[in-house]
Amino acid sequence: MPLIELMRDSDLERLALERVVPALLARGFCYLDGLLGDVAGDAVLDQVKEMHFSGALQDGRLAGSASGVHRRSIRGDKIAWVSGTERGCEAINFLLNVIDKLISVCARRLGGKAIRERSKAMVACYPGNGAGYVKHVDNPNLDGRCITCIYYLNKNWDPKEHGGILRIFPEGKSYVADIKPLFDRLLFFWSDRRNPHEVQPSFATRYAITIWYFDSEERAEAKRRTRSLTASTLQQGSSSS
Repeated sequence: MPLIELMRDSDLERLALERVVPALLARGFCYLDGLLGDVAGDAVLDQVKEMHFSGALQDGRLAGSASGVHRRSIRGDKIAWVSGTERGCEAINFLLNVIDKLISVCARRLGGKAIRERSKAMVACYPGNGAGYVKHVDNPNLDGRCITCIYYLNKNWDPKEHGGILRIFPEGKSYVADIKPLFDRLLFFWSDRRNPHEVQPSFATRYAITIWYFDSEERAEAKRRTRSLTASTLQQGSSSS
């Protein structure tokens, strides 16, 4: 039974309490298979493919990369940011609502995190030319991102042939976690330095949708730092002119 059916049985809280919350607290990551089922999952995949084929996906940007570093040597995905309310994104919006409800149940049990907002959805495609994303941390600098959620859309994925594994290097652990990007799988992990991760080279078209949930206090402090830095930069520019 698709996990989405559990919500109709008012069983979403049990799913969060018995599977997601314990795994996040103990291991720092968790995934659920069969989230939406074939019909709804196919609808999301169709909309992502339409974005890809229409040219809506653009090269992913790098934050703070050094000059002379070739973007594709670090990340080779093409992305688009969507809120879900755009025309042609109805199924994606349905997915986002499902994840929002699940996270809202989890948030109250995750060590006092005040999770009240999230990013837009990042629709991503690795085009199958061996592109990947080198080992990195989503939130190394306290920007507010708390939980990373990735929904995969890849049918008949064979990691031996297609690659594309997401490998997590849990901080302080002697093991790695290899997550296959399988159709209708939803992955959760802490966004901070506890979970460095990489996307290994993909040799088939690989689709995913990622959203980040924010710790409201850390997010507010990050915004204050940005405002202060901007004001200081403007003041220095004014005094030197």
